[in-house]
Amino acid sequence: QVQLVESGGGLVQAGGSLRLSCTVPEFLLDYHSIGWFRQAPGKGREAVSCISSSDSAYYTESVKGRFTISRDVANNAVTLQMNSLKPEDTAVYYCATVRFEAYGCYDPDYWGQGAQVTVSA
Repeated sequence: QVQLVESGGGLVQAGGSLRLSCTVPEFLLDYHSIGWFRQAPGKGREAVSCISSSDSAYYTESVKGRFTISRDVANNAVTLQMNSLKPEDTAVYYCATVRFEAYGCYDPDYWGQGAQVTVSA
């Protein structure tokens, strides 16, 4: 069974920071791209960021300059560092295997269960 597991998240004041981690099997991390998606209440799921096996990264425009995605190979994880958080960042965040492209994260396949991120005003 392929399982991705998110950790981190929580409640933070606007302007604060949170770090999400997605643990994945080594064979996925080494050869697959990993993406972060989020779904806010009443909204559709959107791609936030993804990273290729060679560390190329994509970010949706709304998080550029604030979020940083990275691969932590030693810990079999992909991390999303979220700084300068805004209330509109509030959502459930999911990680998934994806097909990486310079302009997006496509065809999510295996998913984690999600981590709640809540940003208060």
